[in-house]
Amino acid sequence: MSTSEINIVLERQLLLQLGDRLKGLRKANGLGTVEMAARVGITRNTLRAVEAGDPAPSLGTYLRVMSALGISGELALLAGDTLQPAPADSAAARSRRTAPVVQVHISADEGKHRLQDLQSLALHEEAVRLAKANPTLVRQAENTAKRWLATGDARSASLWLEWLNILGSGSWRKALGRTRHAQQLRQASPLVTVLPEETRQRVLEQVRDLERGVVIGGTPDTSQDAGCSKERQRREKNSST
Repeated sequence: MSTSEINIVLERQLLLQLGDRLKGLRKANGLGTVEMAARVGITRNTLRAVEAGDPAPSLGTYLRVMSALGISGELALLAGDTLQPAPADSAAARSRRTAPVVQVHISADEGKHRLQDLQSLALHEEAVRLAKANPTLVRQAENTAKRWLATGDARSASLWLEWLNILGSGSWRKALGRTRHAQQLRQASPLVTVLPEETRQRVLEQVRDLERGVVIGGTPDTSQDAGCSKERQRREKNSST
C-alpha cells in the first residue's frame, strides 16, 4: 500500500522504531542511561521516554539525543533545502528527466505479539484523546471497571483498581508505555470500551495495512510501474506453467 499520509498507527510505529534505534546506538557507543542523560541535559525518565518512542517528549528533545549520538544530520537533511523542488527557472526544473523518487518501506516488527501490542497502544492513545475531550467517557470507563470488579475475578482485580486510579487522576502515561506492566494494564483495560466502533475499525484497518507493508513517499512513474507490473505477472504466469 502506498500513502503520503502518516496515520496514528504509522506514527506510533515510526516513533517506536526511532526509539529502538536511538537505544541501540547508545548501547553500541557503550553509554549508560545516566551518562547519556547527562550529556543531553535531560532526566533519565525523559531519556527512557525517548527510547520508548513516546510522543510526549518534544521534537527538540529527540533532536538533542540524536545530536549526542552523532546522527542529527539526518534531521538536518529534512529541515534543509536538499529535498525541496528545484527553482522554477533553474536547469533542474526545465529538465525532462524524471525526478528521483524517495520511498520508505514500513512494516510491523516481526512477531505477532509485537503487532498486537502496537494495535493495543494505538487504540488506547485514541481512547485517551477522546477521554480528555469528553469527561463522560471517563465516567463510562470507571463504571465498566467497577462492574468488572464486582464479578470477583481476583486475577485482574489489582489491574482494575489501578485503572480506577488512572481514570480518576488522568495519569494516562502509566498505560501508554512499553513496559510489561503497561502491557498488562492495556490487556485489562476498561478504557477502550468507550471507543466508537468506527474509530476501532479505522485503527484495525491501519494495523492490517501495516502488517502487509506500507510505502511512504513519492509515486513512481505510472507507465513504468504498470509495465513492471505486467512483466511481473507474465513471469509469474510462465513459472506456473
